[in-house]
Amino acid sequence: MGEAILRLEGVCKSFGGVVTAKQVNLEVQPGEIHGLIGPNGAGKSTMMNLISGIYEVDEGKIFFHGEDVTNIPSHIRARKGIGRTFQTPRFLYRSDIRDNLMLGVDLHDQLGYLKSFIGIKGSDFLKELDELMEMVGFTFDWDEDITAIPFGQRKILEIVRSMLSHPKVMLVDEPAAGLTTQEIEQARNLLMFAAKKRNIGILLIEHQMDLVMSSCENIDVLVFGEILARGLPHEIAGNPMVLEAYLGRDFDD
Repeated sequence: MGEAILRLEGVCKSFGGVVTAKQVNLEVQPGEIHGLIGPNGAGKSTMMNLISGIYEVDEGKIFFHGEDVTNIPSHIRARKGIGRTFQTPRFLYRSDIRDNLMLGVDLHDQLGYLKSFIGIKGSDFLKELDELMEMVGFTFDWDEDITAIPFGQRKILEIVRSMLSHPKVMLVDEPAAGLTTQEIEQARNLLMFAAKKRNIGILLIEHQMDLVMSSCENIDVLVFGEILARGLPHEIAGNPMVLEAYLGRDFDD
């Protein structure tokens, strides 16, 4: 195993005396889909916010591509290659699909948006976009308002937009929530493509255990801000402490 693309060392965070991260150590390798699961309120989204720089850590270090980014602002982390999606997709509403997707290109290249319209880079963007759209089977009128398409498709497009920024790491927060079975498979195909064909390290938060178990190489279980268990999918699925943390329910329930 080589050097981790993302590494957390002893990360701690509290809000008003409530501990949401306690001495968290975590690594994501290039080309790996790494699961971060746990019950509601376990601190998973807090971890995403700490890694992306939205929250500041109280203690500990965050390393990205070998660099200490603990005190680097969130927009600089994004420029360096930390991409993110959210539980509820975040778009420029009252704007068309093309403009929203071009935001991903603009993160990768500050002049990307302008170049796409004067022909310097537009063909590369369109080629990459066509490839991703073909993968998920989407066909759009690119001038259509982003709010006109279904919620599930907007969530998948947010993954596409993150991939268009050419990140080294993607923080993917509950991509299956609110999606149909077909849309979950489309999201899974995108994530697998990003990891295995683009060598992107992916940290995946997800409650849909079928997606987690079929996609992730390694899984960390977070409970009350602490890593309760770590292992391969079959090890996590059979771990009695994990089952207890999920109120005694089997992952198949």
